[in-house]
Amino acid sequence: MGKRLLILGAGGHGKVVREVALSILGIDGTPVYETVDFLDDEEENAIGTITDMEKFRNCYSEVFCGIGNNPIRKQLLKQAEEMGFSIPVLIHSSAYISPSAALEAGTVVEPKAIINANSIVRKGCIISVGAIIDHDVEIGEFSHVNAGAIVKAGTRVERGKKLEAGEVVF
Repeated sequence: MGKRLLILGAGGHGKVVREVALSILGIDGTPVYETVDFLDDEEENAIGTITDMEKFRNCYSEVFCGIGNNPIRKQLLKQAEEMGFSIPVLIHSSAYISPSAALEAGTVVEPKAIINANSIVRKGCIISVGAIIDHDVEIGEFSHVNAGAIVKAGTRVERGKKLEAGEVVF
């Protein structure tokens, strides 16, 4: 029996998070997540609003924040943790993660992204489609490395930073 994932936010980023979660397979080849639902204040297909989160604590094994805004994501992940939810790391099946890299809770790694040797991606980050994080990099908490951005070897990205699509950081 698979896990149940509740995503906070059903906008564009939330939909990407859902697809990432659904791409994750267990060692037996079956999907890790049996159920993936949304809480959202405006989406009619959501099962409730974000303020309803605590009501779902016993129904879902994990919660993930699918909101791209860094400060809001930080706030909602903190609330979810205080309510006792487990916060996963979600890695798309087509991403490359070095065995020596470390990723913290609440981070999503989208399709075709690369995280190279000895890099650390702190809590609550978004590593967007095709982003490249070279070796010995540290990405600060609640940051967003946008689509196709490149973070060169040995760089430290400060907490809460948003790197724009295609940006190269030395």
